[in-house]
Amino acid sequence: MTDHQLRPEGLAPIALTALAATVGAAVADQYAGVEISGITQDSRAVRPGDLYVALKGARVHGARFTDQAAAAGAVAVLTDSEGAEQVAGQLPVLEVTAPRDAMAYAAAEIYHHPTRQLRMVGITGTNGKTTTTALTAAGLRGTGHVVGTIGTLGFWLDDQELTSDRTTVTTPESCDLHALFAVMLQRGADTVVMEVSSHALALQRVTGVHFDVAGFTNLGRDHLDFHPTMEDYFQAKASLFQQAGTAVIVVDGGWGARLAGECRAAGVPVLSVSGFADAHTDIHPLTDDVDHPTAQDPEQLGLHTPSGDIAVPLAMPGTFNRVNSGLAVGLWEVLDEPVQQAAQALATATVPGRMQLVEVPGGPRVVVDFAHTPQAVAAALTALSVPGGRLIAVLGAGGDRDPDKRGPMGEAAAEWAEVVIVTDDNPRSEDPAAIRAAVLAGAEQVRQSSAERGRVITVVEVGGRDRAIGAALARAGVRDTVAILGKGHETGQILAEETIDFDDAIEVVRQWAQLDPGAGR
Repeated sequence: MTDHQLRPEGLAPIALTALAATVGAAVADQYAGVEISGITQDSRAVRPGDLYVALKGARVHGARFTDQAAAAGAVAVLTDSEGAEQVAGQLPVLEVTAPRDAMAYAAAEIYHHPTRQLRMVGITGTNGKTTTTALTAAGLRGTGHVVGTIGTLGFWLDDQELTSDRTTVTTPESCDLHALFAVMLQRGADTVVMEVSSHALALQRVTGVHFDVAGFTNLGRDHLDFHPTMEDYFQAKASLFQQAGTAVIVVDGGWGARLAGECRAAGVPVLSVSGFADAHTDIHPLTDDVDHPTAQDPEQLGLHTPSGDIAVPLAMPGTFNRVNSGLAVGLWEVLDEPVQQAAQALATATVPGRMQLVEVPGGPRVVVDFAHTPQAVAAALTALSVPGGRLIAVLGAGGDRDPDKRGPMGEAAAEWAEVVIVTDDNPRSEDPAAIRAAVLAGAEQVRQSSAERGRVITVVEVGGRDRAIGAALARAGVRDTVAILGKGHETGQILAEETIDFDDAIEVVRQWAQLDPGAGR
């Protein structure tokens, strides 16, 4: 369902004729008195005075639901030519050739252009968007700003969640997004930091939004069920920077270096970031030495920045979180924030389901992480590998998603873990056993090649994520690390047509309580 509750209050309505001019549509003189107070593309979420946007769907056209929208109080329809034929005679129609773009511009107009009064920060990339968003927002709060955040973890205004009947998408539809911007503005926000997904960019969800600064984390294999090629995936990500005043880009990978070059060629100022000390970038570590920080004992990460060398107290482990922190510092630099002051907030900054430590008294180190791509699996396990203890990885792969990343995810797990337990993620409509088989094939390939080199890897299949977590804990000694990957912060598991309550961190605690201390070790 759409985000029903999150709409601003008390805004003056907009004349339908004014909206028609905004989106380049014609409207009959007889509708000159019609006024619009809201907008939605979901007929179930219509409120009195709304403009209903009838979009063409994969199976049916939204125009089919115009009667339902009108009954709920919609006073006009925005749609394409196909929809206009179906709607004719029911409500005033704004007919346009690009309804998604028009929806975005109309939403901005209806909600009085809230982004013009907000500093806008957009962050895109395959991995690290959620963490970088959280770190960036934490630093801005530390320098006295009221910050709205939008992304995978929900909608927040400082430490208050803005509850809604939201979908699971990272970036909401444009009509909901502009309403959310307006709500945040009304409630005191001066800055919004948001994740911008490739789907959002391809589907014009952020059309018309000018970002003061945009950040790029990395690009790896993901979402190729939606994007036909990696080039298409890259182009979707890159389009964000056509809407940005300044770009802050991690250039360690080939995609990032290419994006930085294209931005400079287009006249977009670029601040470059690297995770390597010898990099010739605007922001990079002073040393490549890596600690294993915790919230109780944060790493003092030295960074070179345009403002001078600074110390960043970083509580989250992993080389990739050093890079995420460097990207956050770059975003603060562009926003003209005191970066050393902002950085102090990272001493206590943690992100649910991102390298999240779960306490099991007297047991192994247990970490829950959202890693669900080959690149992210490798990065997470690399960060968690410590001398003197085994690394036990629990992972699966999502159903109804890019199937070609499943084997490489298994390969990545087996490259770094001593024990790989393959289980279920969110199977959705697919056969869980078939998904597990694909992940197992990748892990087995590495196990066999490693055996030839004398490295012993254990690869097992445990259907049922709860039992897999229990099996991992039962195998683990006190010096071992159990990494539970793929679902992170999620509180449900999608099985066919059913979504059951399931939280990896809660399941760890439950399974540990059931274990006989010393069993299986």
